[in-house]
Amino acid sequence: MGNTAQSKAADRIAALLDDNSFVEIGSLVTARSTDFNLSDEKAPSDGVITGYGLIDDSLVYVYSQDSSVLGGSIGEMHARKIARLYDLAMKMGAPVIGLLDSAGMRLQESTDALNAFGDLYRKMALASGVIPQVTAVLGSCGGGLAVAAGLSDFVFMEGEKAKLFVNSPNALAGNKEDDTASAKFQSEKSGLVDFVGSEQDILAQIRTLISILPANNADEAPLSESGDDLNRVCEGLAGAAGDTSILLSQISDDALFCEVNAASAREMVTGFIKLNGATVGAVANRTEIYNEKGEKEVDFKPQLTAKGCDKAARFIGFCDAFDIPVLTLTNATGFYADKHNEFRIARSAARLTAALAQATVPKVNVITGKAFGSAYAIMNSQALGADLTFAWESAQVGMMDPKLAAGIMYDGKDADTLAAKGAEYAQLQDSVSAAAARGYVDTVIAPEDTRKMVIGAFEMLYTKSEESPDKKHGTV
Repeated sequence: MGNTAQSKAADRIAALLDDNSFVEIGSLVTARSTDFNLSDEKAPSDGVITGYGLIDDSLVYVYSQDSSVLGGSIGEMHARKIARLYDLAMKMGAPVIGLLDSAGMRLQESTDALNAFGDLYRKMALASGVIPQVTAVLGSCGGGLAVAAGLSDFVFMEGEKAKLFVNSPNALAGNKEDDTASAKFQSEKSGLVDFVGSEQDILAQIRTLISILPANNADEAPLSESGDDLNRVCEGLAGAAGDTSILLSQISDDALFCEVNAASAREMVTGFIKLNGATVGAVANRTEIYNEKGEKEVDFKPQLTAKGCDKAARFIGFCDAFDIPVLTLTNATGFYADKHNEFRIARSAARLTAALAQATVPKVNVITGKAFGSAYAIMNSQALGADLTFAWESAQVGMMDPKLAAGIMYDGKDADTLAAKGAEYAQLQDSVSAAAARGYVDTVIAPEDTRKMVIGAFEMLYTKSEESPDKKHGTV
């Protein structure tokens, strides 16, 4: 790595990649500008180390900003080096990983820096959906660099000292409480950050994620060897119906579950599992959260929220772009009702609807609880394009809760009549057998058989071929 061998930026690359696999590109590049005495400043590699290496023997491109060189600020040549890396990654069809630690744009280079950074934006946008883009915020990431993080597929952030912001927290009018640049805010409230942890944990998590994902949109995700029984019966799986993060880990090979965007919209679970060695994207409604001690921490209503729909839609879009099959677990009775949610829910629910309807990858839905009304239709129903729909024996599928339906249809009747009509509605309209009789559920299964049934379904769907209408892109 030349004269950068002892820097923190270089150490981060060494910790991320396979041993002795990194090859640096552009180590002799320095800033071209001489304004404001920049010629007197030493700027090795112009503050960013770029190159390529291996993660589990797979090619990746990586850049790491060096905050010890002009604060890691982004000048013309700094941005051009990263853009050059994107050119190579697109030609080779390999992921790009960015390790960010920068003071922001280099003021001394003005429009030269802005133009080069704008070119980088364009390359990132064009690479979206072609190669995976992963960003780790390990120091400061402010202003325009935060937009670059937003252009990435997955964002990691160090939990204690790292800062991520477009506008500094103290520049926000009326902001007296939130540290809007913190990992807590950016993961829980904004939802931009997918993973939070120590620097060491982040680099290890990136390696895990890269090992799960395809290298590009023309390759398949890597198959992994697993000794897990394909026909393994998942005893007690019904007990995990509320906390679907636990359920997904139980049906996955060797309990592997790589959850994405875990801290935001926790009532909707998104992440990757392995089924018979193949990567599958999972989206699931959640009504409970249990801690490592088995204690319930949080309850949610079985309802769709705007943030949850947006989270799921974006994840499904990624899976479809990279040909990763999608599994959904449905337990939704409607839409969360409050004024804040109402501002966004129609548009957000539409985004989720469009994402699932337009996705051409294999799609399997398992109804684990209640599937009522429009929320049921949106959560990967057969009508929306699910290739196969399973339902647990205890599931309910229909328009709404039977008691509410009876109250509407027989308004003003006595309690006994309402109870009787509610029971009748539950049997005729809200039972899983009624949905199966109409062909809206393909197979009714026992909860413990979920793993082997979805494995069989995705194996059957392996050669699925479905063409989208001839268009540039949707507009939802």
